[in-house]
Order: sequence, then structure tokens, then C-alpha cells
Amino acid sequence: QVQLVESGGGLVQAGGSLRLSCTASTNSFGVNAMGWYRQAPGKQRELVAAITSSGITNYADSVKGRFTISRDTTKNTVYLQMNSLKPEDTAVYYCNVRRFQADYWGKGTLVTVSS
Repeated sequence: QVQLVESGGGLVQAGGSLRLSCTASTNSFGVNAMGWYRQAPGKQRELVAAITSSGITNYADSVKGRFTISRDTTKNTVYLQMNSLKPEDTAVYYCNVRRFQADYWGKGTLVTVSS
């Protein structure tokens, strides 16, 4: 079992920045990918960004050029730097780790972007 602890959410004005962090209770052994998903009210959960064990990144079109995913394997932590935030980025953001092809989720952190 893998526990994930997220931090960094909050309230920010449009155009502002936030950085989300997610620390996993496991080392990188067996981890296929780490990523961030989000779910806005009344909408399905969607992928925001992911990074594979080999460092390949993938982003939703809506955040390309504004968000950056990175990781620190020594700290078992994945980050999401969010710049130029828009009101439509408002959602609960969930950390995801895929390890040995099983998915683990954090409890989520709320990001609210005011206009």
C-alpha cells in the first residue's frame, strides 16, 4: 500500500501561481509514473500532468505552457508548478502514483482561482 500526502493548494487570484507537492510513502522502486489529476464540480476527473519513471512528461492541452510537473526521487515527491492560473483551473487536485500497475490516490487538495 502506498500513502500519498499532498500539500500546496489554496486560494489565488487569476494570473497567480501555486506549487503542489505530493510525497509518497514508498521509494521509486516499481513506480511506473506519478501525476496529478483534477476534478471540478460537476465534472469528471481528468489528467493534468504526469511523469514516467524515465522522466517523460505528459500534459493536458489546457495546461501546456502554464504548468510544469517535476519530481525529486530522493524525496519520493512529485511537484506541480502552476503559473498563469485561470478561474477554470479551480478544482480538487489529486496526486496519483502508479506502482506495479496499481493506482494509488491522495485525498486531494483544493485549488481555487478567483477572477
